[in-house]
Amino acid sequence: MPPPDPHPRPASSPCMAAEVAPEYFDPLAVDPQQAVDVARWRRAERARLDAARRCLAVADRARIDAALAVGLEALLTRRLGDPRGRVIASYWPIHGEPDLRPWLAALRDQGAVIALPVIETRNAPLAFRRWDAGARLGRGHWNIPEPPPEAAVIDPEVTLAPCLGWDAQGYRLGHGGGYFDRTLAARRPRPLALGVGLHAARLATIYPQPHDIRLDAIVTETGIQYEETP
Repeated sequence: MPPPDPHPRPASSPCMAAEVAPEYFDPLAVDPQQAVDVARWRRAERARLDAARRCLAVADRARIDAALAVGLEALLTRRLGDPRGRVIASYWPIHGEPDLRPWLAALRDQGAVIALPVIETRNAPLAFRRWDAGARLGRGHWNIPEPPPEAAVIDPEVTLAPCLGWDAQGYRLGHGGGYFDRTLAARRPRPLALGVGLHAARLATIYPQPHDIRLDAIVTETGIQYEETP
């Protein structure tokens, strides 16, 4: 019988990684088992947060969307000033994500240029196509509406990213495809990256891995929760 390991590894079930001592998680992800544990924990958290968001009443969604628009408007005014000519990339809401389309329409009326993300190549950075008022949208990856191929490809100054979960260090938990992080890593200059989420979706940490990129700010219905110094 082999002698006991003098330095035993902690063990965690797929859904209990959050209860493991924080020092167990290596931010450089040089420990493959640690990366597996984080991935399992994230899958469980995504399912939990997605279910909670889908259960929101229609009136609660409307209140949250309106409050988010107010917070984002104030942040963009402070960071960008006049929206005329500014290129702002958002998202088409799915799975109960905050619906910012009325606010985006108002920004467009003020002269802003609105774009939506497009997956042109799988597992590659996103492209952004111009979204004009009344423009026809097609169905893209995951059947999400997107501007058609003939729409102009533009470089956004601001990108809005929905957060399934978020933490006070500026990291977001998305759906797990990695597209937003790839896009931020590849863009030069990098756009102002704003996370949009529910206050109730705050996590103590997402256990950031090397591929996770910190956002410039995170906004919820209660206001700005995180912001990098400009």
